[in-house]
Parts: sequence; structure tokens; C-alpha cells
Amino acid sequence: MSIYQSIVEKKKLGKKQFAVLIDPDKPTESEVIKIAQRAMDANVDYFFVGGSLLTNNNLDLCIKGLKENADIPVVLFPGNTLQMSAKADGFLFLSLTSGRNAEMLIGRHVIAAPYLKLSGLEVISTSYMLIDSGKPTTVSYMSNSIPIPADKKDIAACTALASEMLGHKLVFMDGGSGAVNPISPEMIQMVSQTIQVPLIIGGGIKTPELAAQTAKAGADLIVVGNKLEEDSSLINELASAIHSV
Repeated sequence: MSIYQSIVEKKKLGKKQFAVLIDPDKPTESEVIKIAQRAMDANVDYFFVGGSLLTNNNLDLCIKGLKENADIPVVLFPGNTLQMSAKADGFLFLSLTSGRNAEMLIGRHVIAAPYLKLSGLEVISTSYMLIDSGKPTTVSYMSNSIPIPADKKDIAACTALASEMLGHKLVFMDGGSGAVNPISPEMIQMVSQTIQVPLIIGGGIKTPELAAQTAKAGADLIVVGNKLEEDSSLINELASAIHSV
């Protein structure tokens, strides 16, 4: 079963999913191994790997450490076209639908497409929607785009619906790395009820309780990264909270 098929099947069954987000620039080799082992113990569904910048050329090394120590699909969550590796299992082909920067909507995709076709990676067309999280984030700066205001759930729902109609297989709403505020349950619920494709939520999820609340609101897959950089021992609690919904 492909990664996308797995996400869809679990959505149909009402099973909430959990992805650990890893910025390959940040953890050491030993920390990657520890995260992989903890994720295996917690039955984490996916690893998402990527960041707004890559400064240490550690992408392949990070993927290698994860795959050697855990039997969990590794999905690239790229910040730019340089973040590609055939060592991963899948690739979120992100189109920044919340912004109006043509480079992030289609421009860089044209450059990446030939490599992706040759890579053998499972490429998953994904609508990426930035939601205001209370402060400017790296991704909003690097993408030169304005996030959707946190209280404009109707704009978020219509953007997600248009994305689905355009053929995107996933909708990923994100507060961005280091988000102060998580996306509101009201916005998640409205978007979830508007679209049929799986809904991914990330940004600002710092506790198991908040992760469970996000799942209950309608998220099919919850992504946590920053909080686990501070304390990877929370993986088990977060996984339990999400999977119990």
C-alpha cells in the first residue's frame, strides 16, 4: 500500500495519524537514532523530514538514520527544491495555496518535476496553507507570502475546497515552525467538513491534550516538530493522545 493510500484508508476508518517532523539540520546522529527508536515504540505513523533551510547537508544522513532504526515511512516535507533525496519513501509536492507567490504555487515545481520523476519517490500533490500563528515565521519570510488570518475560517475553507477541486490529494494547514498559537478547532472543523481529502495540521501543538483536541476537531494527521526538538520523550504521550481519538 502506498503512503497516500494508507493515509486515505486510515481516514476512512476514522483512525487519527501522527507524524514526527524532523529538521535534518538540528538533531545529531545519536539524537536521530533515539527519535527513531522512540517513534517505533510509540507506533508513530510517519516521519516528515525537512526545514525552511538546509545548512549542514545532513538530509541523506538523517534519512539513513531513521530508516536503519525504524520501520516507519519517511516523507520529505521540503522547504525548497534542494531538499530532495531518493533515499526517502515519499515527497509532499507542496503548492503554497494560501499565498500569491507564483514561484511557490508552480514555479519551483517545474524545476523539481523531472528529478522527482526519476527519483522513484512517491509524489503526493499537497495544498500547503499557512495560517497566522501570532508571529512572523521562517516559512512566511522565506516564501514571501502572507498567512491566512487565524480568525478567517471561511477563507481557509474556500482555499482548501479550491485546492481539492484543482486535484490536490492532501490539504496541509500549518502555523509554521515556532508557532505561538495553534490553529483553532473552529477553523479545523470548518475545513474538515468542507473537503473530502485528508487534512493535515501542524504548528503550535505543544501538549498531548492539544494534539487530541486537534484530532477531535477534524484533523486526520497531526504533525509535531518543535516541541519534540526540546523533548523527544513526549513522542509516546503525543502518539497515545492522537491514536486514542
